[in-house]
Amino acid sequence: MADALTGVSRALREAPPDRVVEAADRAIRSVLGASGTSVFVADYRTNGLWPVLDSRQPEAATQAVQSLVQRCFSSQRSVRDTGVEGRCRLYLPLSVWGERLGVLMVELPGTPSEEVVGRAADIAGEVAMALRAADRETDRYRRARRRERLSMAAELQWELLPGRSVSHGAFHLAGQLEPAYTVGGDHFDWSVDDDRLTVTVLNGDGIGLAAALLTAVTVNAMRNARRSGGGLVEQAELASDTVYYQHRGHRHVATVLLELDCATGRVRAVDAGSPHLMRLRGGTVTRVQLEQQLPLGMFAETRYDLQEFDLDPGDRLFVVSDGVWGADPSGRETYGQRAMARSMRATRLQPPTEAVGTVMRELQAFHADTDLRDDAVVVCLDWHGSASREDG
Repeated sequence: MADALTGVSRALREAPPDRVVEAADRAIRSVLGASGTSVFVADYRTNGLWPVLDSRQPEAATQAVQSLVQRCFSSQRSVRDTGVEGRCRLYLPLSVWGERLGVLMVELPGTPSEEVVGRAADIAGEVAMALRAADRETDRYRRARRRERLSMAAELQWELLPGRSVSHGAFHLAGQLEPAYTVGGDHFDWSVDDDRLTVTVLNGDGIGLAAALLTAVTVNAMRNARRSGGGLVEQAELASDTVYYQHRGHRHVATVLLELDCATGRVRAVDAGSPHLMRLRGGTVTRVQLEQQLPLGMFAETRYDLQEFDLDPGDRLFVVSDGVWGADPSGRETYGQRAMARSMRATRLQPPTEAVGTVMRELQAFHADTDLRDDAVVVCLDWHGSASREDG
């Protein structure tokens, strides 16, 4: 088993980045005796999965296959489909550190034993890691993911995102950005370092490319401070000064910066005219009240104060941008007044990766399925408590 996995890993490492899927196919056929494989990647909205080898023709995957692929992707569990002539198709999630990339399908000549399924799952993990690494070196997998052309603003925003989800012994985190192909200034970022999770959500000022450029400067200023060892206050102040001296107060960015102590559930926060924080505890949704300070870049040498609050094990924290909270497509009450809390309560049994999609789908329904008028970001954080931390 170890030798076989090592052989697959070596084949993937030695393959050119744009040929990882073909290398995986050859290695899996050799190691598992498979008669065929296929790799499906999730699109930007994560509401469809598309074959890499034939991404220009999504009809190549039948409706029945798409249903099985989607079930595997949503549940993050292997799915078996026994077909004619005793053949079995095994669908396996492709995930890295909690980020869902897609699904690997392996066609086997007979019903696989549990040992074979376990080996296939380990191989799927190797394939996922290779795809994630290769994604920075080739456009092939990004082309497979996009179902229409991205605007220039959206291209910048997607390049800037850290990922769409991440897991840890103490937490599970996911984010979603809409409208996926035309976003402007709203954004989210995160980093996990030494049992601390830093999360930022931004409401960028303006629309289109100008808003995306403003967000890019802001995010990279905060990253620069964070990677130099600066805390939340230093991150906010460096970003604020950078934006101010670029735009002299004519442009600004409303931001919330959060730092979770993964061992205790204590959250430090800087609220710079921020997006909105909602806590789901049990079946009750309440707003986390923070004192709003000035948005980043409004004035020179603005200084910021830390605030703190606690999460209990099992708490779910949502962070939403104004495009979610303040949506009022028909002049009636905003989405944040009542409908948003209902959608958040409906996610109680879903993981964060599904919960962000539920809130976004309800937002689309609130708009009567017309295009969103503003960028929208939803970030969902579950804190499990330090007892679930797996060291080693």
